[in-house]
Amino acid sequence: MNVHQLYINGKYVDSKSDEIIDVINPSTEQLISRIANATEEETNQAIETAFEAQKKWAKQTQVERGKIVRDLGQRLEANKERFVELLIEEQGKDYELANGEVQTAIDYFYYMSEWARRIEGEIVPSDRPNEQILMQRKPIGVVGGIVPWNFPVFILARKVATALITGCSIVLKPSQQTPNTAVEFTKLVDESDLPEGVYNLITGKGSSVGNVMASHPKVAMITMTGSVGAGTKVMEAAAQNMTKVNLELGGKAPAIVTKHADVNLAVENIAASRLTNNGQACTNAERVYVHEDVSEEFIDKLTKTFKETTYGNPLQDKQADIGPLINKEHLDGVHDMVQRAIEEGAQLVTGGQQAKTEKGFFYEPTILVNVDQKSEIIQEEIFGPVLPILTFKEFDEAIEWANDSKYGLSSSIYTENYHEAMRAANELLFGETFVNRENFEAIQGYHAGLRQSGLGGTDGKHGVEDFLVTHAVYMQFKQE
Repeated sequence: MNVHQLYINGKYVDSKSDEIIDVINPSTEQLISRIANATEEETNQAIETAFEAQKKWAKQTQVERGKIVRDLGQRLEANKERFVELLIEEQGKDYELANGEVQTAIDYFYYMSEWARRIEGEIVPSDRPNEQILMQRKPIGVVGGIVPWNFPVFILARKVATALITGCSIVLKPSQQTPNTAVEFTKLVDESDLPEGVYNLITGKGSSVGNVMASHPKVAMITMTGSVGAGTKVMEAAAQNMTKVNLELGGKAPAIVTKHADVNLAVENIAASRLTNNGQACTNAERVYVHEDVSEEFIDKLTKTFKETTYGNPLQDKQADIGPLINKEHLDGVHDMVQRAIEEGAQLVTGGQQAKTEKGFFYEPTILVNVDQKSEIIQEEIFGPVLPILTFKEFDEAIEWANDSKYGLSSSIYTENYHEAMRAANELLFGETFVNRENFEAIQGYHAGLRQSGLGGTDGKHGVEDFLVTHAVYMQFKQE
């Protein structure tokens, strides 16, 4: 099996690295591809190439950049089924979600292409006579994009489309566990009119390739989606050159179900929010606070939903509700966390073990009750199909517990009471709050976290602004 090549300055390059990484299908445990852990020299070469290419790319009109970004979206759309298949194979998504992720990536390129005529500056009045102050918006420069394994196509689109439309060049590093979709996307770039060097692909580990990118003086911004630990290392490396960081890290999203909730709606959407991508999403509902008056009904109905959830190899069974976890190590980590919670006094309602399948890293949808607010299962990210539930008496208590977290990405509330919904919107300390709906953001919104969930954000107007810098120009003129 050949090792995937790197892509530098518009050309495919064989890596000189001696370290080869196997890519495994998590549903079948079979080897599906191999990548190189690129050398420091190769990573530096990609960055130097991107630095030179960005100078010319920035001089392209925004309209011309928009045409190329849209063309990439069209090429992705023309190859949609191929990407869906690759995504399912390398990451284990169920068919419906994989199809949705690729479609959202297509939409993202189209959406960002429309910013071609919307990136604007300002004219600010001066304190001096005969002077105008121009506030110009310019590309930040070379972007290092580090893509995670849980949404490798959508988050690739987030980073690449936004970088290109703003006039930045990009060096992209996909996850070592899900590189195949990025490799396939690179083929689309190679066939497009994007100038050489504006997009480069480097494969390998975050601990080596990612840190080289983050510490390089010619990288203007690192945008990374991943764990808090990885984000901390990126920040440390970036600090050497005061490089800007844009980080989406972990989440521990609370879901509040009040006594005024539509319980059926809450069950449907919390189940979707917990089991989406097999529980492997930063915005997944990770803990539930349900009012004691409706707790029995809610838990009974949610348990029924979890028990009826089907799992299987999504390439063979398009009707499967969920697929596997990403690898054996992650599967073991999820199970160990569940066992520790039970040992500490939590009550297992359903699930709690590896699913009985011939192959693959499948875990049964799991519900835990009688958990403690200070316990690990409530405070630390699970990243699997496991949901701990607490009951509350007073609404103030639910808000306090929801905010009791080192994370601050997503949150949700289910209530038909206007006052409770407004209080939640005002008092929940998270970047996003979803009211009576599942946890999934809009591409025209703004996806950003507080506390250890990250810095900066993505999507919409504010996401575009993160890839730009403001240049103040003082224009003094003579009065004749």
